[in-house]
Amino acid sequence: MAKGKTQARREHLERMRAEQRSKERRTAFLMWGVGGLVVLAVVGLVGFYVVNDRSQKSLSAVKTYDYKGSDHAWTKISYKENPPVGGQHNYYWQNCGIYDKPIHNEHGVHSLEHGAVWITYSPDLPAADVAKLKTLASSDYMLLSPYPGLPGKVVASSWNHQIVLDGASDPRLSEFIKKYKQNPTYTPEFGAACDQGVSTTADQPLPPEPAPTASPSAGASTEPTPTPAAS
Repeated sequence: MAKGKTQARREHLERMRAEQRSKERRTAFLMWGVGGLVVLAVVGLVGFYVVNDRSQKSLSAVKTYDYKGSDHAWTKISYKENPPVGGQHNYYWQNCGIYDKPIHNEHGVHSLEHGAVWITYSPDLPAADVAKLKTLASSDYMLLSPYPGLPGKVVASSWNHQIVLDGASDPRLSEFIKKYKQNPTYTPEFGAACDQGVSTTADQPLPPEPAPTASPSAGASTEPTPTPAAS
């Protein structure tokens, strides 16, 4: 009789242990399953943000052109692009910097030839956005000016490259500057100055052609030395 009770007790304990082990396995499986789902969710979320960030900074919308450099003229020039990205331009380049008035295309294009990035913005752009652009344009080889009739709120141009942007906070703007400013691959006159030029705005006439002088000696530059104009 006692032996039977002992056996029953052992069997009962074994069942309890088996149930405990089964419960622990279910709990572990559930925990690993939930943990795996969390890891997958985190990986997916990180991947989404990485792809989204790259998409926002993508320069796939940049339009490219094929203008050759060193084509100068003293006259007013009609450009196909608005604002222009290359082609014939004035002998004088625009001093890089920030302008609160539109500048002459002919001078701006010459600065692009020297490796500058020219940021233009719609005259009705909010003041806060203009302030952001001024911060971006405060470094060397940068031009900033309002531009009536733009195809977008903000347009960034370098020699033979241009992108229309959604505004001053568009992340593609800084990416454009990083890639194209003073890029030796795309700059016809890499290393040329972006100062010692002119600061003429579009409400002032283009500088007149200098009076003829003696023929330059062989090998001398035929590009006149600009005299900075009052802004």
